[in-house]
Amino acid sequence: MRRNTVDIITLGCSKNLVDSEKLLRQLQENGYKVTHDAENPQGEIVIINTCGFIGDAKEESINTILEFCQAKEEGRLRKLYVMGCLSERYLKELRMEIPQVDKFYGKFDWEQLLVDLGKEFYADFRQERVLTTPSHYAYLKISEGCDRQCAYCAIPIITGHHVSRPMDDIINEVEWLVSQGVKEFQVIAQELTYYGVDLYKQQKIAELIERMAHVKGVEWIRLHYAYPTHFPEDLFRVMRENDNVCKYLDIALQHISTPVLSRMRRHITKEETYRLIERLRKEVPGIHLRTTLMVGFPGETEDDFNELKDFVRTVRFDRMGAFAYSEEEGTYAAEQYEDNVSPEIKQQRLDELMDIQEGISAELGAEKIGKVLKVIIDRVEGDYYVGRTEYDSPEVDPEVLLPHKEKKLEIGNFYDARITSSDDYDLYATVM
Repeated sequence: MRRNTVDIITLGCSKNLVDSEKLLRQLQENGYKVTHDAENPQGEIVIINTCGFIGDAKEESINTILEFCQAKEEGRLRKLYVMGCLSERYLKELRMEIPQVDKFYGKFDWEQLLVDLGKEFYADFRQERVLTTPSHYAYLKISEGCDRQCAYCAIPIITGHHVSRPMDDIINEVEWLVSQGVKEFQVIAQELTYYGVDLYKQQKIAELIERMAHVKGVEWIRLHYAYPTHFPEDLFRVMRENDNVCKYLDIALQHISTPVLSRMRRHITKEETYRLIERLRKEVPGIHLRTTLMVGFPGETEDDFNELKDFVRTVRFDRMGAFAYSEEEGTYAAEQYEDNVSPEIKQQRLDELMDIQEGISAELGAEKIGKVLKVIIDRVEGDYYVGRTEYDSPEVDPEVLLPHKEKKLEIGNFYDARITSSDDYDLYATVM
């Protein structure tokens, strides 16, 4: 156990990661030595930032807490604190069930943790953070919460109503991050397209992204977690006209069958979804779409699932993830619908859908062979530099592998690379 050392463990999504990075900065300013997601944590204090979204994530959070409770009981740890979505949602239960934890915090009151350590929250540094990502890219959180009431989703229960950050605050943070060497921004929110409605009484995502695009030093802006209903059409022009706004959109569509979408309370139909995709591809030539789909929602029939498969085959998403419905207590679906699709059928449908997408991904990757693409280098791994194109978000999307022995490349720099071959997901390239 090393004195005055804190280990932060972050579970869940990139929105949690941003909170951890801000806490890291505050702890450092207060004189602590801080590590993040260390393979072998040895600090005297551990802070776990938990996820509470779906069953698997909750289980991982609980298991991680219990693992560090044991370390505390064995004397390898002096203090254990828990924050984030799981403790926001189950604060009372966790306090009763896991008394070994010194204190639980929710998602929004982690600043109190510093006070409880006898330290200070430095308001002057509230925009600053210690990046846990490679220094050339950062996640940029523009809002919290969600006002959409999708039947299956527990996020509004955990995080409450949509709250946009003031635009000037976000731009100030972007300018600070650029001064720290950040070139690429992953713009994240639970619901991107709703940005500004609470503060400015209208959707302001297009204006925000355009202002970001004009900040000197911003090379790439990538948009994550858009909602298809009432999509802000002025965003088309911003994406089309600004070269540093990546031709990439992460838009979770969940399903295509109108009856399923209706039960999900998504407020969109099959026909409207197809029209939106057609419009996106027409207005933003070359756009790459990432989506997430759900199988096994209560009442999903074989016909509904066949529609979903046809949808994937027809649209040919550049990037696609899928998951099986998991009943979440407190949600509309949990209270109103019977979870009547068996686990076996859910898994079978999930496997079938991902098999279709694997073939599509391989075909789309092969179409890039011979093209010259701008690539940013993230790291060295084995015999390769590993990079990404503007169409690839970190952690979740395909990567570009460039032979290490050919030429010395700098991490965080951009290069023009010719694609030489591809496999099911990744591309292989050589620098021009």
